Order: sequence, then structure tokens, then C-alpha cells
Amino acid sequence: MLQISPTSFRSILILQTKFMGDIVLASVLAKNLQLEYPGVRIVFLCDGGFAGFLTAHGIAAEVVSFSRARMRGTPLQRGRELVRAVRTLRRHRFDMVIDITDSKTSRLVSGLVRAPIRVGHYPTERPLRWLERQPANVRMKPFGFGEKHYLFRYLSPLEVLGVDLRVRAPAIRPLPFETTQALALLSKHHLRPNAFLAVHAGASFSGRRWQPERFAAAIERISSETGLDAVLIGGPDENEAADKIMAAARTPVVNLVGALSLETLLALLKEARLFVGNESGPMHMAAAAGTPVVGLFGRTNPVRWGPVGVPSISLRPSMPCDCVGGDLCRRTDSSKACCVWRLEVDCVVEAVRELLARTDVALEQAV
Repeated sequence: MLQISPTSFRSILILQTKFMGDIVLASVLAKNLQLEYPGVRIVFLCDGGFAGFLTAHGIAAEVVSFSRARMRGTPLQRGRELVRAVRTLRRHRFDMVIDITDSKTSRLVSGLVRAPIRVGHYPTERPLRWLERQPANVRMKPFGFGEKHYLFRYLSPLEVLGVDLRVRAPAIRPLPFETTQALALLSKHHLRPNAFLAVHAGASFSGRRWQPERFAAAIERISSETGLDAVLIGGPDENEAADKIMAAARTPVVNLVGALSLETLLALLKEARLFVGNESGPMHMAAAAGTPVVGLFGRTNPVRWGPVGVPSISLRPSMPCDCVGGDLCRRTDSSKACCVWRLEVDCVVEAVRELLARTDVALEQAV
């Protein structure tokens, strides 16, 4: 077995090339490494859109970014982007690289960076194909600490390195200036802190998106029952769903989709009374900010991907699912199966009622 001397660590590279929810979960790995190895410089390889968020909140000392568009482009574009990233990474002379992405590309990068300690999953999530190899010389379990949630896939490096698990859930709190910006935005729209629902109708993949007209119906019922306002949040590529909700809504809704940076979004989620939305990055951000969550799931199992660290309810239709998406569905791919469409408005409204009641009691006890 490779002998690891943590006293010699100067820098650790974490390969996390997936999406915002994965970044949030991976922040727990970074925090535990920072606690175990004070002074070690942690660098992330990730999409450039996450760089400012990671460094501003102390998750990473530095980010080496890549363009997801170029990595999905022509073979020439992909090759150039990969070479550029590897050259930049090599200049850091990392003592250790931790590959939690576990993809063909991330394994290639892990080997090319030339760190003396290379941590990777074994067995890999997908079987290695011809000429593929696992360059890791420290091999970690698929899931760490005997757990099943995907968070513990990202925490598995700690177990194999013998690092104590001191932090078990994401906790990313807004910086003061971010809170100031969020409060100013709320005031502009005549909203009060802790008196609105943050609603996210988007998701990275179409099969994870609950129908906009059902979001509109749920918002109307929740607002009429509770007096809570509703704020739509999401990225600039999620305007279509937001527009459909705005068109169908019969109660006032504030639409901030595409208008917020990740930093301001985090602060806004912190001020929300509750988050309601699809399985997505903003769902995990809301949980990391400490806001209760009602998460809407389809084929993806919330046991693996549900919100962690806060009071929450994860809704999922009974399985196996009768196909409701027709030709849109791919039963073997949780990102392309439309099972979430089977969730009814009634069960979402009831989950919001239950979570509001549960957290009202918690707030009273805290006071």
C-alpha cells in the first residue's frame, strides 16, 4: 500500500467537472481536507462559471477552469481545451490529485497531471473500455463510510486517506456583501425576508423538470393558504419554464430567473422561508444555505441525491413508473426519464404545509 505522509502536502487538486449540485456536495470534501491539513492549498478543476463562487466562499484557494462548451465541441476544440488545462495544472506541481468526477476525461487528466498521489474510484462508475485505465495509485470505494447518498461518493477519498469525517453536510453561508445585495433586491420587489418561497422550475435535463403549469397551480394554492410570496429563480437558459409559470399564475409572482449571480442566488436562498423545486443545483444550494427544501424527484432516487443537512421532504412517484413522456423518455437514463411529471399538485402542496409546520415548531423552540 502507498505510504502517505500528510506533512509533505502543499497542494491538492480536486477534479470536479460536473454541475452546481456536485460542486456543493464536493465542498464538504474540501472543508474536511482543510480541517485535516491546515495550510494545504486546495485547487479545483471545474467549469469556469463556478470559479468565483468557489474562491469567494473559501471552498478552493484557486480554480483552474475549463469551457464546457469547448469540451462539448469538435474533437479539435476538445483537444485544445484539454491540453490548455493540463498545462496549467502541471505548473502547480500538486502533491495529490483527487478525482471525484470518475469519467474518461477526468481519469486522463489525473494521470497527465503527474501528482505523486492520485486518488480515484475503484471500481469505476462505468466499466473501463479498451485502452482506458485507472491511473490512481490510491483507490477508494464507490461510496465512503458505509453510506449510500452521493455525497459520500465525494467523501470516499477521506476514508481511504484516513481523514476523520468532521463535516457531514454542505454549509455555505453568504458573505455580508452578498446578503446586502439580496436584501436590496427583496426590498426592490417589496418582499420580506423569511416570507417568500424560492421556486426553481428548471433542471439540467428535461426529464427532471416538473410541469410549469403545475408549479403555477401549486404556487397559487400555497400563497393563498400561507400568505407567502413566490420568487422564481434559475439560470438564463431556464426562461421558458419561468415564462410559462408567469403566464399561468393567477397570483403575483416575482421572476428573477437569469437575473442573479451564483453569489446573490445563495444569499437570496438563505432569506427564503422554503425552497420548492426540481432535483437540481439550486436545490442543493438552498440546503447548503440552511433553507428547508421540498425537492421534486422523478427516476432519480432521493436516497442517493436528496437534500442533506436541513429539514426536507423529497417527493417521488411510485416506481416502477408508467411511462408518461412517450418518446421523450429513456427508462435506463434517470436524466431522460420524465417520471417527475406524475407528481400531482396536491402532494406538493401537502409537503409544503407539512414542512412549514415542522419548521415553525423548530423556529419557536429556537427562540
